[in-house]
Amino acid sequence: MNKNARFIVNTSLLLLLIGIVAYPKVRPLFSDRASAEQSFQPRQRPPLSVSGFVITPTTLQEEVRSTGSLLPDEEVDLSFETSGKVIGIHFEEGSYVKEGDLLAKMNDRHLQAQLQKLQAQRRLLVEREFRQRSLLERDAISQEAYDQAVTELETLDADIELLKARIAETEVRAPFDGIVGLRYLSEGSFASPNTRLARLIKTQPLKIEFSVPERYAGAITPGFPISFRIDGILNPLHASVYAVDPMVDERTRTIRVRALYDNLEVPLNPGRFTSITMQLAEINEAIAIPSEALIPEMEGDRVFVYRSGRASPIYVSTGLRTEDRVQILDGLSFGDTLLVTGVLQLRQGLPVVLDNL
Repeated sequence: MNKNARFIVNTSLLLLLIGIVAYPKVRPLFSDRASAEQSFQPRQRPPLSVSGFVITPTTLQEEVRSTGSLLPDEEVDLSFETSGKVIGIHFEEGSYVKEGDLLAKMNDRHLQAQLQKLQAQRRLLVEREFRQRSLLERDAISQEAYDQAVTELETLDADIELLKARIAETEVRAPFDGIVGLRYLSEGSFASPNTRLARLIKTQPLKIEFSVPERYAGAITPGFPISFRIDGILNPLHASVYAVDPMVDERTRTIRVRALYDNLEVPLNPGRFTSITMQLAEINEAIAIPSEALIPEMEGDRVFVYRSGRASPIYVSTGLRTEDRVQILDGLSFGDTLLVTGVLQLRQGLPVVLDNL
């Protein structure tokens, strides 16, 4: 072996020895770098689990909901038309009375005495007018004398009618059929026109007063049917509109409406709170989607549909809205699968899996 060959062999052995010594220390560095490179590689996201809704033809009903109050058909605070002492109360609290029934009486003895006096005078004037007419037929007196007798009789009749009117002011009579409420006077009290005796309420039928947005001004007219609910009564009751206020309230931009309920099916008391529902229109073969699936954006309303395992956004045009449904006028078709849950997490092309279909 010459000198050059020996040098090459020695050098190779030296490098091999260095490699054997350094390998245990260098290997972890390479393995760590390889694992680090693997950790930076993006992981594939699992598909998002969502619920789907297959669009089918739907009958959509437009409803208007409101709240209101039950009002008596008629109500009035009863009081005397004059001042004096109350000598009679002729009703029981909470009782039913008919139109014209005497409810209370005030002392009118002095007026009755005056009436008797005038009636006695009238008998004399009636006899005088009869005698004067007989004499006039025989031309025994002038026409002027007879006319004077007639005038005196007519004047006395007018005084009698005036006195009867004053006597009527001492009575309180029911102006209509109804129920008398609590009374606020007792016999022997002094009353005046400002003193309230009781309240008379007519409860058949009842009025239902409520308000609707101004955009329904032309849709709700007299005769329009409504349904309403009362706490404690399971089934809805029915009434019909009889009057619509011609003016819009400038503060609330609503229109006041009144309906009539006969109060025979289920007797109700005035003053109760009620929830009202009005059905305005019915659309057949409509595309209606759950309202929670609609995403309002600056560009318009958007929904996501299922396309080959991925979420696909579509901008839609909306129409009628109900409590839980929205009518779609453009953008969707029957048979499309709408994504209705997790809509805020959905993105274009995001893998999804339907958990209910």
